[in-house]
Amino acid sequence: MNHLREKYASEIEATLAKYPPDHKRAAAMPLLYLAQREYGYVTKQALIEISEILDVPPTEIGQLVGFYTLYYDEPGGKYRIQVCTDLPCALRGAEEFLEQLCENLGIQVGETTPDGLITVEKVMCLAGCDRAPLFQVQTAEGITYHENQSVESAMKLVRTWQSNP
Repeated sequence: MNHLREKYASEIEATLAKYPPDHKRAAAMPLLYLAQREYGYVTKQALIEISEILDVPPTEIGQLVGFYTLYYDEPGGKYRIQVCTDLPCALRGAEEFLEQLCENLGIQVGETTPDGLITVEKVMCLAGCDRAPLFQVQTAEGITYHENQSVESAMKLVRTWQSNP
């Protein structure tokens, strides 16, 4: 099954055209993004299809999915809240923020709300330690950053999503 190739043939060709033919494996990241945009995560079938397009083993593509926090190999919420909890952010209250946010949502870190709308994750380094607590939100439309957060400001954002799922 070549769903991505069929549905996004011109986009795939345009992506591949950006790289020399003998270095087409460099197109892995944009093709993974394409798959994730389509399915909400990188399915096993999409991973195999991308590996075939690029003529590389599926394990090499899978390693990228496992390494980068922007790619997922399992479904999650429509909104993925990624809270930075590295040491500088933790010193500014990020760990407590994360715990309280999850408590307010009724889930644990790494879980998705029962309505399937929100997944909360713990990540390292969003490059804004001086503006912590901060988080990024990933959706099919892209990434947005939210700095100098409180649980109240984060929950206000969540309520906007809940009112417009």
